[in-house]
Amino acid sequence: MQLTSRLALMNWLTGQGLTGLPENELLRGFCERCCAEGLELSRGLVVIDTLHPIYEGRGFRWSDRPSNESDAFEYGSTADGDAAKSWRRSVFFHMLENGHDEMVIDLAEAPSMDFSQIGELAEKGHKHYLAFVHRFGENGALGLMDCFYSCWTTRRESGFSGLELEALRDLVPVLGLAIKSAQQVDIVRTLGRVYLGRDASEQVLRGRISRGVTERINAVLWYSDLRGSTGISESIGPDEIIPFLNDYAQTVIDAIHHAGGDVLKLIGDGVLAMFWGEDMADARRAALRAEHLFRKNVAALNKRRAAEGGPTTSAYVGLHVGEVFYGNIGSEDRLDFTVVGPTVNEVSRIASMSRSVDRELLASSEFYGGLDAAGRRYLVSTGRYALRGIGRAQDLYTLDPEVDANEPVTGSYERYLAN
Repeated sequence: MQLTSRLALMNWLTGQGLTGLPENELLRGFCERCCAEGLELSRGLVVIDTLHPIYEGRGFRWSDRPSNESDAFEYGSTADGDAAKSWRRSVFFHMLENGHDEMVIDLAEAPSMDFSQIGELAEKGHKHYLAFVHRFGENGALGLMDCFYSCWTTRRESGFSGLELEALRDLVPVLGLAIKSAQQVDIVRTLGRVYLGRDASEQVLRGRISRGVTERINAVLWYSDLRGSTGISESIGPDEIIPFLNDYAQTVIDAIHHAGGDVLKLIGDGVLAMFWGEDMADARRAALRAEHLFRKNVAALNKRRAAEGGPTTSAYVGLHVGEVFYGNIGSEDRLDFTVVGPTVNEVSRIASMSRSVDRELLASSEFYGGLDAAGRRYLVSTGRYALRGIGRAQDLYTLDPEVDANEPVTGSYERYLAN
């Protein structure tokens, strides 16, 4: 590949990296342009670790022939199990262990090598294999993201020429920089969603990061709290507490997200969430849908945990509607993107009242009054209560017991929620 062609490809990578072209498209465009300039690539694979609560990293593939393989994939931990065995047999692991930045393999010699996947590449007609490990400096690493791995093959019998190896040595680092940039954007978005919540993360990433910048919104607020969690935590081993809390947090958060809500804060074993939109009747119904799905999730979880001999529980849920301030609250160097206002205090008091009246769901009169006539049929009053710290008494509502006890009513309620 001539110098002018290399420079043109570098410029393309830089420009597309700046515009945010997805990683698989960056790799495809890179390989196709190499082939067009006479550098006969037959396969390209790039891998980069990331910072994610579930995945250890991501990989991207390109092939010169149609394949059932996806062009993008994610992988879990390579610390143990079969994944660890496969990783330890990889060319990349060998290179890291021996301090190599580059490795060239004649695939005709694959049968004599104990590297994973090398033999399969030879069987598919690839002749020459080139691998790179580009290490990041201390200031360039982010969590486990400290290297960019890539490997390249050709079907040409003579393999890569010296000039082609030189070209790839020049070009692959630029591709790595573009993919690393894209991954860092993904990491920011992932961490924002995980730690701030979906909508709050989008607000922050759009630039709403100034202290005191808030908006008044009407929202349905959800506050839930596990039943008997303190006693359960005291009765189990320390190493069981976090898995116990995680199991039940998953059931709550999955239900809220599935119904279109946003989780704003985890407070011990409590969850503060909101549902909002132009139609508050829809937001109320979404909150009820989340509560119903949560009960199903809990039933399935409790069945599994009981079979494993673990403690089981459920949660109290309070639902309320009102105006809140939504935005950045805190100090200059420690902000929280959340909701504040009397409505927030009230929903937590309503959830706490669930213990006293022995009901797993309590909704405020504001919540009940804004439901359509069909929705109000499924809620019944539990009485009028003065909430601690709240200056006025109000009626609180719960699900009609018939919803759980009578199959036709259950079906009717589920159809109402699904509309």
